Amino acid sequence: MVPASAPEQSLVGGMAQRALRLAPWFMLLILLAPVVLGVGLTILPAFGYLPAIGGEQFTLKHFVALYQAPGLTHSVTVSLASALVTPFIALSFVLLFLAAASGTRLENWMRRLVAPLLAIPHAAAAFGLAFLIAPSGLLLRWASPSVTGFTSPPDALIINDYWGLSLMLALTIKEIPFLLLMALAALPQIQADQRVNIARSLGYRRGLAWLLTVTPALYPLIRLPVYAVIAFASATVDVALIIGPNLPYTLSVQVLQWFNDPDLSFRFMAAAGALLQLALTLTALLLWRGLEICFAAIGRAYALSGHRGRADGVLRGIGLSGVALAVGLSIGGVVALVLNSFAGFWRFPESLPRSWNLRAWGDASADIATPLGNTLMIGALATVLAIALVIAVLESEQRFQKRLSPSLILLYLPLIVPQIAFLFGIIVATEFLQWTPSIAMVVFAHLLFVLPYSFLALSEAYRRLDPRWAQLAATLGAGHWQVFWKVRVPLLLAPCLTAMAVGFAVSISQYLASQLIGAGRVPTLTTEAVALASGGNRSIIAVWALLQALLPMLGFMLALFVPRLLWRNRQGMRGSA
Repeated sequence: MVPASAPEQSLVGGMAQRALRLAPWFMLLILLAPVVLGVGLTILPAFGYLPAIGGEQFTLKHFVALYQAPGLTHSVTVSLASALVTPFIALSFVLLFLAAASGTRLENWMRRLVAPLLAIPHAAAAFGLAFLIAPSGLLLRWASPSVTGFTSPPDALIINDYWGLSLMLALTIKEIPFLLLMALAALPQIQADQRVNIARSLGYRRGLAWLLTVTPALYPLIRLPVYAVIAFASATVDVALIIGPNLPYTLSVQVLQWFNDPDLSFRFMAAAGALLQLALTLTALLLWRGLEICFAAIGRAYALSGHRGRADGVLRGIGLSGVALAVGLSIGGVVALVLNSFAGFWRFPESLPRSWNLRAWGDASADIATPLGNTLMIGALATVLAIALVIAVLESEQRFQKRLSPSLILLYLPLIVPQIAFLFGIIVATEFLQWTPSIAMVVFAHLLFVLPYSFLALSEAYRRLDPRWAQLAATLGAGHWQVFWKVRVPLLLAPCLTAMAVGFAVSISQYLASQLIGAGRVPTLTTEAVALASGGNRSIIAVWALLQALLPMLGFMLALFVPRLLWRNRQGMRGSA
């Protein structure tokens, strides 16, 4: 091979430098353009303009029809309650847990456990919880008849209850690991131990000292993840279909029903409902902002009062028990899925099946090849593209010393704007352009959600890498790209693999993006599992939900063991993945 000449190398290097400078803008364009375009193209049919199906005049009649839809008030109420109750309980448990366990072995243990819990997709977690708390679920089986006295399942509406309590429970269990991971990542930035030590020197007990001194500094760093939780809870579709109320559904599910109606005229009402969903999510965010102001004022007043408080033990107990309950229900859900997937004859109230078999796995194997292949392909492509772009953006920060922090909120736009509100508009655009649904389109849709999470997972480790390693390499004559490939990449291998595992898990959990953008022609494990929710075969549902949960766990296992294998003789390079 003939080596490139100096001018050719200079040209390639210059092009690479320009590409790095443009990487942050390119990432923001990828994230912003579809959301802004999608919302814009949702507004038009909401007001009656969609010539493709006969809407050629602007009108408000579709909003009138939406207002008159049966059960709309209840749908909006449950969705709004879910948007506020879920993050409030999850965040409260996380903060109280950290106040009780920060700096202890329990915190280190939870750091290791949070990634596997986070890996379980929302749909799989919802199925597991349903199998656990249903009237004929695992918990009542284990408690009956000795504790409850039940010899047959009670006639109680626990799953799909009218007020969405099971939905809120499922979302809370899933969001606690996410918020805990975000908080643990932010804690090193605010010198939490020093703050607590100063407060304790003034006579405060440890838990109260943590809440009064660390929380005000920590919360601004995790505010955007909390907002993402609010938006997801207000507009979730897959979890609501599995465990949420029906007749009436939550608002997001009702909008999806209208969108999928064979009568295309319901597309107009679906667009109007999508705008209502957007307004509902914005209302929830504004109400939450009001709660932030109120709690900040209460906290300041309490701190200025000088009261040392005597409820430290109670608060710490609530935090520990709340997180322990969430972890227990998550693990119990997985156990319930495993038992049901292998169960043969299993009469209530027997604790375990009378017989075991592989019939459900055999039945599922006949239909699983295409969804599994699509899931792996879409997840791998979306993750690789996201990580490549995130690394380019972070390397651009290092080269040109210009951080993306002021624009960080824009990264969350696809997570804060309800999916139903802009994916509908994207579908309108693809239909206008006559693009046939394909895997490539679904990959791009997944990329909108994989990118923000991948950036969050990798950015802190990339930015905190000791710059002296690069400086040392430069003194030995290494150029920018040599420093990147021979210094940064090896040192950041573990965080990069962890970010890829996070991105892959996010991709696998995407239901609405796969269902709408793929138009039902690109089946994945998630879309097929949710489609089975209305069926009565628990064993088949358990198999699909387990497969959906196992793939992200496999990704996290690889992120953990690959660095240990490659750097088995260099412990300091294994990272904490």
